[in-house]
Amino acid sequence: MILTSDYHTHTPYSHGKGTVLENTLRAKEKGLSQIGITDHGFAHLAFGIRRRKVPSLVADCRAAAEKTGVEVLCGMEANILGESGKTDMLPSDYADFDLFIAGKHVFVAYENFAAWRQYFGGNFLADKLKRKPSDRLVKLTTRAYINAIEKNPVDIISHLNFLCYADAVEVAKCAADYGTYIEINTKKTHLSDEEWQNIIDKTAARFVIDSDAHSPDRVGDVRLAEELFARIAFPSERVDNIDGRKAKFRLQALKAGL
Repeated sequence: MILTSDYHTHTPYSHGKGTVLENTLRAKEKGLSQIGITDHGFAHLAFGIRRRKVPSLVADCRAAAEKTGVEVLCGMEANILGESGKTDMLPSDYADFDLFIAGKHVFVAYENFAAWRQYFGGNFLADKLKRKPSDRLVKLTTRAYINAIEKNPVDIISHLNFLCYADAVEVAKCAADYGTYIEINTKKTHLSDEEWQNIIDKTAARFVIDSDAHSPDRVGDVRLAEELFARIAFPSERVDNIDGRKAKFRLQALKAGL
């Protein structure tokens, strides 16, 4: 397995340690042809990129691509803000970005009090208290993921079910229907082997392997993916950023009018 692209990396525009250029140089060193710079979205209260800095981010991505010859995708890891599926990447932001990742995060300005209490609070308490999530919580979180995919041109769902509880198969079915990738995140374990096997067996979902690197040394890291593939019969032909393949993204197709 040879990684072609790493679509999920962070820089000091959120809380990564390496600059856009440093991440891109590491990607080139690892033999990657593409890298995504995907800092946390605007609603992240601690680490979100600020809108006033987006022009600088775009300029840094273009400069890094020109200097290294690596294709640099200017992206965002947007935050899902509640059950409605609203995210903090708005249609007015699309012109600045090439890549739209969306995921569930903790320290976020959610869309309303109900989202704070149920979507954030319910998942947070279930995780911290190590208790079985209620059916209601699972359904709510599942709807949040599905609504995000249906209502936005989300390219990749990042670390599905990390610190939250959704029906992974239902989310993956929706992702397959809309052309959204399910991420195999190599920074953190976010699905059990059983959940991965169910997604493989019961859906037509496609996947990308991403490092979620917060420092340049982790760009292109595939160790957790390799360990996963050694444990279960993962269909490598459904992973679209290895062995020379590059993913096809919804946001870019939307902007191209396809």
